[in-house]
Amino acid sequence: MKVKIIGVPMDLGADRRGVDMGPAAIRYAQLQKRLKNNGISVKDIGNIQVPNPETTNIDNMRLKYLSEIVKTSELTAKEVYEALRDGFTPIVLGGDHSIALGTIAGVSKALGKIGVIWIDAHGDFNTEETTPSGNIHGMCLSASLGLGHPALTEIAGFSPKILPENTVIIGVRDIDNEEKDLIKKSGVNVFTMNHIDKFGMRDIMKEAIKLAGENTQGVHLSFDVDVLDPMVAPGVGTPVRGGITYREAALAMEMLADSGILSSLEFVEVNPILDKSNETARLAVGLIASAMGEKIL
Repeated sequence: MKVKIIGVPMDLGADRRGVDMGPAAIRYAQLQKRLKNNGISVKDIGNIQVPNPETTNIDNMRLKYLSEIVKTSELTAKEVYEALRDGFTPIVLGGDHSIALGTIAGVSKALGKIGVIWIDAHGDFNTEETTPSGNIHGMCLSASLGLGHPALTEIAGFSPKILPENTVIIGVRDIDNEEKDLIKKSGVNVFTMNHIDKFGMRDIMKEAIKLAGENTQGVHLSFDVDVLDPMVAPGVGTPVRGGITYREAALAMEMLADSGILSSLEFVEVNPILDKSNETARLAVGLIASAMGEKIL
């Protein structure tokens, strides 16, 4: 296996600053060394250029930093597409979750019909009409499904990127009221924390892999570290109590690795400013290694 690491230090999609340092924190936690120790060939191309909030203006309070996020998403899509075209598994490091607009576009353009497993405390299913904040990191999944502003839905020149029947949200526990209605109407598959509590991560992931992988050319993993409980992962952009444990997350990654369907992955919302001794970034590295096939024995 060979992977290409792509950093997207984006913090335009969220209100809380600091996630732009996420790629550096994850690299500092020795991601490359961990992967190489498992026999994986690693190429790190550095970071995609992202504008700084201090050098830009907000033109639309319901779509904050729209043009800058679209431009960065186009660059991300290009890098992800080229990585897959050249036989690499892209590992994209965020940054806030708006980077998924570009990663999913690039994967879909390269592979065709894909599935998505979206592991996150939030639905990220708002649109310009429903958003309470105007933050685009809360619109990236809906936009990838073709819902919302055309500038977001048409990244890389086509829409939709994914279909609801092959889209699975896991670990969600904080959803806006109007966002709930959109999720229900969309037909995406959702496993909340309540489902995980009742049925366990093993059964949830078994079903998720089946749904996302059915008649698709690969599955993209979008992992927001805020899905982990804040007691485990304090350094996240939008913490929500009552999240999954590290072992539940590790099991999910191990099952994805064993399934053989994982085509690409991104880890987002690591915020070193809020972290303790880079603990959250180190957790992210461990989970990425598990997704890439690292075994205890």
